[in-house]
Amino acid sequence: MDRRESLKTLMIGGVAGVTIGTTGCDNLESTANEDTVTEGLYGRTPEEVEWDKKVQAQSFLEEHELSTIATLCDIILPATATAGSATEAGVVEFVDFIVKDLPDHQLPLRGGLMWLDIESNRRFNKRFIDCGESEMISIVDDIAYPDPEGKKPEMGPGIAFFNRMRNLTLTGYYTTKLGMDDLGYVGNVPNMWDGVPENVLNEHDVDYDQDWLARCVDQSKREVIAEWDEDGNLLT
Repeated sequence: MDRRESLKTLMIGGVAGVTIGTTGCDNLESTANEDTVTEGLYGRTPEEVEWDKKVQAQSFLEEHELSTIATLCDIILPATATAGSATEAGVVEFVDFIVKDLPDHQLPLRGGLMWLDIESNRRFNKRFIDCGESEMISIVDDIAYPDPEGKKPEMGPGIAFFNRMRNLTLTGYYTTKLGMDDLGYVGNVPNMWDGVPENVLNEHDVDYDQDWLARCVDQSKREVIAEWDEDGNLLT
């Protein structure tokens, strides 16, 4: 199983969603511009609309921090032949929103980004985003995996930061259409129903009325809207 498949498994299990909450990237398409944040849009209450406007009017992450987040997000979820990258899905914008919407992320995230640059300067005498790919990965490899025996205590802050960034990236990515497509999730779509399985009917010693069955489980008529008489009898 490759890294993306592993992360998809984590996401399906709800790991990232539990940490971050329910705000996802797709909501940001409506909150990114104050003019589009209107009452009733995507089910927001007037109070939520006002909150969105307030959050969007704020500024926290600086340009260098956003650039570093973009680089790190795409290391966590790079583009593949069948799926777009984290930045393509708008994960950076999601993180930028989250740190303003949920301020408890601000200090850990900023501190983690500072730690990343300090560690990069210590190893390579340059900022993380100025490193080559192999240099970046050498740092990420040291903070992306658990250290249950505590053999790398100096990596503790980096490990905590990377866990947070990984959760943010997964939550942001897999709440977008790109992410849903990557998971193979199609949502609620019309399908064909053949009725209750025969073994279940037998288990409860029941059977379909053939006239009812012909009207309700006839796939050739699945586009027909049912009609009922005044006594509640099915007509079509």
